[in-house]
Amino acid sequence: MNILDVMNKINVVGKYLIIAIFAINLLSVSSAQASNISTALTELCRLSQTFLGIAIMLLIVLAGVIYAIGQVLGAETRARASVWATAMLTGAVIGAIIYIITPVIVGFILQGSAVEGDPCDFRVGRD
Repeated sequence: MNILDVMNKINVVGKYLIIAIFAINLLSVSSAQASNISTALTELCRLSQTFLGIAIMLLIVLAGVIYAIGQVLGAETRARASVWATAMLTGAVIGAIIYIITPVIVGFILQGSAVEGDPCDFRVGRD
């Protein structure tokens, strides 16, 4: 079994999965009524927090596994595995930045303050 072919297949499926998730998120926000836009943005924030938390963990674990497997194999595969692991860690860092910034941006748009303990539960019109 060639690990490069397996990882290429995973990358192809992953691209379309991520695009589908973002399209569904945009459709859910765009179909919301004006009175429910704060609810839609709050749900988008919660969904992105959940998805990104899982994605960051998976990227870090997979980067470690790919790096470790690459060290056992030949020199060319070792170099490719190092590049892939670095790219996955870079993706995890970018995901962590988005994870941190999303509640701030949604809170700024909704002009509300987050409830302590839940970064996506905003006090809009509840004071």
